[in-house]
Amino acid sequence: MPPRSKVASLPKAVKDWLDKALAENNFSEYESLAAELSAQGYSISKSALHRYGQDFESKLSALKMASEQARAVVAAAPDEEGAVNEALMRLVQEHLFKLLMTEGDNKFDLPKVAKAVAELGKASVVQKKWQAEWRERTEAAAARVEKIAKKGGLSADTVDEIRREILGMAS
Repeated sequence: MPPRSKVASLPKAVKDWLDKALAENNFSEYESLAAELSAQGYSISKSALHRYGQDFESKLSALKMASEQARAVVAAAPDEEGAVNEALMRLVQEHLFKLLMTEGDNKFDLPKVAKAVAELGKASVVQKKWQAEWRERTEAAAARVEKIAKKGGLSADTVDEIRREILGMAS
């Protein structure tokens, strides 16, 4: 097993500074970052910083892409039934499973992962309840519209088409 990254063992404040500096410098200037860390008493090579920077840049890029895609999906298809939330929960669930499968002997905070899984389960239950309530309200609205349309003298085909359109929003 390879040795633990020296960057990962930096104190939180120093690592936060490094992450910010990497992003601000467009993931370059590793020599000057190594010199700055050395001046603060941390011996980390520019190669180690570069390896960390590449991984960090990749994760940051993936996060930005996911955010942009989520915004595009919501803009293209307004999410009245919560499908985006459901998809997001599934993605988080998948990521947690991958984390558990690939971490092996590496250390990670199991209580935090367990809490995340529990919160994901709660969110899923709330999402399902909300979807069921939304469908019920939509079906009730469709029934009211159908009743009014029949009273108004619309043909059975027209009433059926209106009902299908309303319920199509709930499917």
